[in-house]
Amino acid sequence: MIVHIVMFQFKEENKQANIIQAKQMLENLMGAVPTLRSIDVGLNFSTEERAMDMSIITVFESKEGLNAYAVHSEHLKVVDFIKTVVEYSKVVDYIKN
Repeated sequence: MIVHIVMFQFKEENKQANIIQAKQMLENLMGAVPTLRSIDVGLNFSTEERAMDMSIITVFESKEGLNAYAVHSEHLKVVDFIKTVVEYSKVVDYIKN
């Protein structure tokens, strides 16, 4: 299994509305992207300086499944939106034994 984790820091403008919209769009990928086995979208409540606003944890059966997700048209629509509302993001991909 492949685990793909992304953490997002959103821009201040319309922050809460954009977080909610991004969360819904990401959750809607389940069932729309055949290689996506699971998705968990979490909204931050930590007040620490290093905290990020939102994270996603997605699971795929293989690297090929992750690669297919990356270029899937429904995922790309979400990416296009997120790029307009996020300051930056961080990613971790790993193999789960």
